[in-house]
Amino acid sequence: MRVFSFALSVFAATMFGAVAALAQSPGASAPAFTLTDTAGKSVQLADFRGKYVVLEWTNPECPFVRKHYTSGNMQGLQKEWAAHDVVWLSINSTHAGNLEYKTPAEMAKWMEAQGGAATATLIDGTSATGRAYAARATPHMFVIDPTGTVRYNGAIDDRRTANPADAKVARNYVRAALTEAMAGKPVSVESTSPYGCSIKY
Repeated sequence: MRVFSFALSVFAATMFGAVAALAQSPGASAPAFTLTDTAGKSVQLADFRGKYVVLEWTNPECPFVRKHYTSGNMQGLQKEWAAHDVVWLSINSTHAGNLEYKTPAEMAKWMEAQGGAATATLIDGTSATGRAYAARATPHMFVIDPTGTVRYNGAIDDRRTANPADAKVARNYVRAALTEAMAGKPVSVESTSPYGCSIKY
């Protein structure tokens, strides 16, 4: 009976993962969420219906995240696309019980020190939103169009290293997806495998 229960649990977890992965695939509707930002304000994805939205999964403890902030790459993208009225949401899905969890105050202090320019930095201490998107790594990036449809899901770029110098010469998939989608063109690369640190669920 215990073996059967264990097998059933594994099957259920596998099926949940498959459903979550399907829900955030390019062409699918982006899962709704409500999270609290570092100032304690409630933020819903639905608040930004009618605009392009970028979701950036982040964790200050991750060297791959630090690569993109140390180089100025992530902040540069945030500022570049804010000028085009794109909403940028940085999400930390590290579970509140994990040693790498950052309080809202700690995340706000870190983002300020980096010169971050996201529309909001959101705390997902239960990891529910990260799981809904099947977010796998930091950074893991999503581009959502004004209709709420996922247009890109995956890595930030094609240089899968933690070397800050590589961010300057990489092919940036997020920039490419936004450029093509906002020009009314099909996104040529809709999905890639994200690289970085595993999210601490």
